[in-house]
Amino acid sequence: MGFPVSVTKLDQGITVVHQNLAVTPVTVVDVWVKAGARVEPHHWKGTAHFLEHMIFKGSEDILPGDFDQIIEHNGGITNAFTSYDYAHFFLTVAGDRLTQTLPYLGEILLQAGIPDEEFIRERDVILEEIRSSSDDPDWICFQSLCETLYQHHPYGHSILGHETQLKDYSAHQLRCFHRTHYQPHNMTVVVVGNIEKKAAISLIEKTFSNFRIPSECPPHEIKPEPPLTEIRRNHIYFPRLAQGRLLMGWIGPGIDELEKGLGLDLLSVILGGSRTSRLVQELREDKQRVMDIESSFSLQQDSSLFTITAWLDPQDLEEVEAIICDRLKQLQQEPITEVELNKAKRLLCHDYIFSTETPSQLAGLYGYYQTLAHAELALRYPILIQQYTAEKLQELACQYLSPEQYAITLMKPC
Repeated sequence: MGFPVSVTKLDQGITVVHQNLAVTPVTVVDVWVKAGARVEPHHWKGTAHFLEHMIFKGSEDILPGDFDQIIEHNGGITNAFTSYDYAHFFLTVAGDRLTQTLPYLGEILLQAGIPDEEFIRERDVILEEIRSSSDDPDWICFQSLCETLYQHHPYGHSILGHETQLKDYSAHQLRCFHRTHYQPHNMTVVVVGNIEKKAAISLIEKTFSNFRIPSECPPHEIKPEPPLTEIRRNHIYFPRLAQGRLLMGWIGPGIDELEKGLGLDLLSVILGGSRTSRLVQELREDKQRVMDIESSFSLQQDSSLFTITAWLDPQDLEEVEAIICDRLKQLQQEPITEVELNKAKRLLCHDYIFSTETPSQLAGLYGYYQTLAHAELALRYPILIQQYTAEKLQELACQYLSPEQYAITLMKPC
């Protein structure tokens, strides 16, 4: 099957990914900017996320609140989020309303005003977001693991930033970050819906043409995270905690080794990705040592993240950690059965199929892969999954899931 999507590099440097879906009444436009937390200057943590908020405060021609009102008036939906690798803005609207709405999204993205008074108001909102997160034991546990695991790479920093630093930031810093990174060579625009390629390209060229004069943030350095050579352990005591937390993490390959990453996806399903997975069956169903347990793999630009998370009685933390390590040794020493492997493949391939049912899901899939690598990789997922053998997974387990080299955060009540 050929790739049903066109990828076009416009003269100004923007990459446009387009798929015409004549059967859908809506059109989705996803804008992906390589301006996530990983490119923040060292002393500007939280800038990327802060800027995402400020984008919606408008420009010189679009006052705060006007953008949301225009989109709602046209029956559209819009939102955004910031990750380590990118900032992602999206718009879903009826196809015949795209020309009335997209220019406003382009305007606030390219011409963000970031006025001082709105900056101060929104800073209070973000500070409250940080305080709320600091009262969430799962967020604290995960952030602690990242800081313990990534001691050189920006992935160890909080995307939200830190309260003490944010209080010292200025609107000028955000304008500088915006004019440095919100430039055409960093931007991918995905259009999926009932619109022909020629019309989509023409609309994108008109909408995304008036960029700010580039600025330059203070230099930042992205250091590769070296392999773990030890167990890094962190204990947290949290008030009013009903359940203990155990969170273990390993560093995996980045997007440039996609095939290995998908293998770790399979291993995450086999260990704790379904109700019949190994750790779930043993520790939750049979031994009843945990309230719940799961594993997951997050593919990132660079050093990706494999985690095992358990919610349990604090007195069982040491025993559960030891059992997990023992099962990882078993995974390295004994090949996975064909029945177990095929079940994991089916689960992931079915999840993939269900994630490509709507225009917004397709736009997200194409934009994610184009931002990190190439949009064409979006279709290789089920093909690569099906090619995996038990022997290859055993090799991956030996390479990445060491029971003697990992980071762990243990949370207990005070």
